[in-house]
Amino acid sequence: EEQLVESGGGLVQAGGSLRLSCAASGFDFDDYAIGWFRRAPGKEREAVLCISSGGRVTDYTDSVKDRLTISRDNAKKTVYLELSGLKPDDTAMYYCAARFVTCNRKWSSYEYWGQGTQVTISS
Repeated sequence: EEQLVESGGGLVQAGGSLRLSCAASGFDFDDYAIGWFRRAPGKEREAVLCISSGGRVTDYTDSVKDRLTISRDNAKKTVYLELSGLKPDDTAMYYCAARFVTCNRKWSSYEYWGQGTQVTISS
């Protein structure tokens, strides 16, 4: 069974850092792009960052530029999202999703989705 499991969320003070993990199983991880999305309270889900199967990074949100980085460890079948300089506006449920080879900003274009991990930033 194909599965994505996010972890690493929590409550952090503004200016702090977190590392989110997205652990995959049940499919050929090396062949899949992994995207991170987030949904803030009262807002639509938005694409944040994505890393292709070949390691190319696509940045979808100007508000997180230079504060969030994405990386993948194919041996561990895990993608990481490093968040730094966190702001209250970063409070959201963060999701990862997988699609074959290339990145895309549309949630619906992905094949597998995780359940999300909550990130809450206090001011």
